[in-house]
Amino acid sequence: MSFASLKKNRSNSLSKLVSEGNKLSAGTKPSGDDRFWKPEVDKAGNGYAVIRFLPEPKGEDLPWVRLFDHGFQGKGGWYIENSLTTIGEKDPVSEYNTMLWNNGTDAGKDQARQQKRRLKYTSNIMVVKDPANPSNEGKVFLYQYGKKIFDKLNEAMNPAFEDEQAINPFDFWEGADFKLKIRQVDGYRNYDKSEFDSSSELLGGDDDALEKCYEGLYSLAEFLDRKNFKSYAELQAKLNRVLGLGGATAPTTSAMEAKDDEIPFEEPAPVAEAKPAPVAAAPAQDEEDDSLSFFEKLAEED
Repeated sequence: MSFASLKKNRSNSLSKLVSEGNKLSAGTKPSGDDRFWKPEVDKAGNGYAVIRFLPEPKGEDLPWVRLFDHGFQGKGGWYIENSLTTIGEKDPVSEYNTMLWNNGTDAGKDQARQQKRRLKYTSNIMVVKDPANPSNEGKVFLYQYGKKIFDKLNEAMNPAFEDEQAINPFDFWEGADFKLKIRQVDGYRNYDKSEFDSSSELLGGDDDALEKCYEGLYSLAEFLDRKNFKSYAELQAKLNRVLGLGGATAPTTSAMEAKDDEIPFEEPAPVAEAKPAPVAAAPAQDEEDDSLSFFEKLAEED
């Protein structure tokens, strides 16, 4: 889509994004990747910045990409990998979690919960205000965020109350700056107080400046390239090694990952108690958006 088409057709974008956001609602700054921006926090764990979410890159359909990963520790070390379910393929961890969930034991369910998929999103943003690093201001970056911030985006596009005006937060002309307010709550980053400002034109509506920004957007589709995911066999071998499963493979099941980041809900009949491999508990999704960086840090310390 050309810049001129983007401007002309923006009235149709909101309804499309609302539809996609509703479907989704029913981890990490890659090491050394300077395309990504990450807010800094002070010693108390508090931080503040203002960002503007940007439209979908040229030739792509959506201004966000949704990704799943797994991160947990077993007897054989850490398992930190992208989940094949991101690209619609079967994943050995998802299948093994289903087996654990359906074995009828509390221990199985606990381990499955600790090994569940982690959900993250990536979008292009412009940094409007970054008190910790003012040199970032006015620049385009990739930004990785979790379900809490995505819910705020979806609420902006599809407000719950009739006195609230729906906006397309990714729109150059009718979007809004996002005030990112970070607090430390129970040891984890919390984004509850983050909010959108009033609707406004980015860069004063200067078409030349906006077109330059548009041309500089990073591809989001590349994150779904098959080369970013290991094969099923490679992931199975690593899972076996981390959890000490020997050569056992998990059975396939159509119940795999029935919800975005939840274990299948069926309650099977009880069976004999089985002792699962010990795993490190993962932080709750709502509490930790930087899940993969959390696990990578622990793995480095291990």
